[in-house]
Amino acid sequence: MRGEGEPRIALHNQIQGLVVGSELEAAVNEFANAAMRADAIDPLITEQVRLRCAGVHDCRVCGSLRLADALAAGLEDDAAQRVADYRNGDLDPAAVAALRLTDAIILTPGEVDDDLAEELHRHFTDAQIAELCLDVVKWSHQKVLVALRLEKPPWDERTVLSFDAEGDAVIGGPVREFVAGG
Repeated sequence: MRGEGEPRIALHNQIQGLVVGSELEAAVNEFANAAMRADAIDPLITEQVRLRCAGVHDCRVCGSLRLADALAAGLEDDAAQRVADYRNGDLDPAAVAALRLTDAIILTPGEVDDDLAEELHRHFTDAQIAELCLDVVKWSHQKVLVALRLEKPPWDERTVLSFDAEGDAVIGGPVREFVAGG
């Protein structure tokens, strides 16, 4: 029986050995960086999509982070709860459309229908819809680590996440300090 927070399947670092420093890791990282360099989507919607992926995947790292651009744009403290209940909440209609697309991609890809397409086109251009799709894939590429429970964050509170000009992640300080420094 495994303890809380321990890997779900002990692979003796085989996943790390297959990925870290490999061509596969470089290719995945280049894709993720390219997705993060795209900026046609409002930062609040990008963060809501990221939080939806984090919640569905049960990713502890992603759940503990908040995008700096979204915080600067007014992301509220209860964002993750509002995103989790987006179908019954008061989110912007564009955000709801983006979250419906997120769910379709990660949960039920066969259910993308004309209604969702029409809803998306009311709020987004074709290029923005493509960017949303790539964002969902970017925020989902670590699912193996999450499934095995190898994604424990090295910090104890919500932390600021941003990306440099190349698209590489930059982990900042605690969200409370970012918000207080405003």
